Amino acid sequence: QVQLVESGGGLVQAGGSLRLSCAASVRTFNTYVMGWFRQAPGKEREFVAVISERGESTDYADSVKGRFTISRDNAENTVYLQMVSLKPEDTAVYYCAAGGDFVLFTTGLGNYWGQGTQVTVSS
Repeated sequence: QVQLVESGGGLVQAGGSLRLSCAASVRTFNTYVMGWFRQAPGKEREFVAVISERGESTDYADSVKGRFTISRDNAENTVYLQMVSLKPEDTAVYYCAAGGDFVLFTTGLGNYWGQGTQVTVSS
């Protein structure tokens, strides 16, 4: 079982930055693919970013490429999402997720989920 706790959300103006953190309570953190999804009001949850077990591979949704950066610290069991140049359309609840396969991760199937943290970007 993997427990995930997100932090770092909040209210920011368009063009601003935020860094989300996700702390995982699991002894084998470095065997999990980690990443982020988000869900805006009235919309389905969507993939944002993923990072491989050792951090050598990453992938991003087209909507955030060049603005968001995912990273992980396996010594601290933590994954991060650095977000810059935020836009009002980035407003959503952001969920941390852990999975077993880099490709399948983006589908959301079989992932462990955190409770989410709200990010609100004002125009």
